Amino acid sequence: MSNSNINMVEPPEGVVGEGFFATKLNDVVGLARANSLWPLPFATSCCGIEFMATMASHYDLARFGSERVSFSPRQADMLMVMGTISKKMAPILRQVYEQMAEPRWVIAVGACASSGGIFDTYSVLQGIDKVIPVDVYVPGCPPRPEQIVDGVMKLQEIVKNESVRRRNSPEYQELLASYNIK
Repeated sequence: MSNSNINMVEPPEGVVGEGFFATKLNDVVGLARANSLWPLPFATSCCGIEFMATMASHYDLARFGSERVSFSPRQADMLMVMGTISKKMAPILRQVYEQMAEPRWVIAVGACASSGGIFDTYSVLQGIDKVIPVDVYVPGCPPRPEQIVDGVMKLQEIVKNESVRRRNSPEYQELLASYNIK
């Protein structure tokens, strides 16, 4: 009995022969990381509700390898920040980011996490990229689950094409230093 509804991830470029497949380590590690991202939701308001819908059976983010939602920063590699972040919460967000092990990626979900949204006040952080580096921005107020899934897919492309040595590169160390992150 065959099931023709199963979609397989395309293999990386390589040399195929009878009984073997050879490719670059970067491609294999990128493929594995991209299809096994463990999200850590940092939700404060309405975008968090949309995230719940994204994880539910209708949109099913698990299709993209994000089956396991982690609520411990040490066991997650994709931080999803959703909702309004006040300036008092900024050190907590930064601490959560620093507790995550490398490699780690960040998605800013919604207008508030990306730019402060409609809350242009003294107490609201005008974008989480003021305290931590962001890899993908998802627009919307709140974004639809399809947009969140699209943001995860964009992050998967970044992860798939990222060198395993990027995290040790001087450019990456310089990026972290610009945020005073060691």
